[in-house]
Amino acid sequence: MSDPTIQPDPSQIGGISQAPFVRLPDPASLFAQRSARFAMADPADPLAPYLAFLSALANAQDAVLAGLSDPAMPAEDAVARAREFTMPPLDRGLFKPDAALWQTFERLFEALDPVPKPETAQAALAKLRAADPAALSAMVTTVLSSSIPAETMAEHIYIAAGLQVHFARMAARLDPKRLVPIETGICPACGGPPTSSMVVGWPGADGARYAFCSLCATLWNEVRIKCLVCGSTKGISYRGLDGDAGKIKAECCDECGSYVKILYEHKDVRLDPVADDVASLGLDILLRDSTYRRGGFNPYLQGY
Repeated sequence: MSDPTIQPDPSQIGGISQAPFVRLPDPASLFAQRSARFAMADPADPLAPYLAFLSALANAQDAVLAGLSDPAMPAEDAVARAREFTMPPLDRGLFKPDAALWQTFERLFEALDPVPKPETAQAALAKLRAADPAALSAMVTTVLSSSIPAETMAEHIYIAAGLQVHFARMAARLDPKRLVPIETGICPACGGPPTSSMVVGWPGADGARYAFCSLCATLWNEVRIKCLVCGSTKGISYRGLDGDAGKIKAECCDECGSYVKILYEHKDVRLDPVADDVASLGLDILLRDSTYRRGGFNPYLQGY
């Protein structure tokens, strides 16, 4: 693995003006496709055991979807008020677990029990299955704040997985035409930070850049050369690893000293914003000793 290369993104600021603002998630395919992407890992990759576990986790997320109760959605007046005041309709700060989330946790934890995993991960799952609603609610709040304690990382990975299912199901029920831009790097559906972003090759949006929400999986259009952490268009550079055909880079910002990965989906339609963020951990490791810090949030990459 060689040193990262630094070069300006050749694309022009602004992207495609006619590209749709958002693309809402399709839970029926989201997790199955992610599981398949995780499963493509090279067996010789040092990360292969972890990627195999995450493939099984995503497969369990997909398996529990059938028959889940409908999630509690915000009232119509709340949605209208959120649009008026440029706020996300699925307000993370006001979220309260509902019956559908408890059902999701129960099914997901059960589905994950037989999945091969380290003893610490199995113990964490057992702890969750025995936890009361108050303890689970506290962990829900922690995940929604995008701040996971290192000492309970294993438990929170499972909570995050359940919340991804729940919020993707809620986001899928929104009307995309009623979502409005909030701030750079803020999901217009739930207010969450991005895991990464993608330059896509979709019809009607070819070459446009979309940020991917770490929680609800909503994709929203952002300017191509712009920091998703501070919004600066100055001092932006791109670092990548040799050997990936330029499919994944770190968009580095000199203004705030952060980076968020950008995936070039138009070069490889199999790329997944979550799976490929984890699989490209080598890029994070190379940047760890640089002046840049990781700006994207991925519950499966805490500590990096």
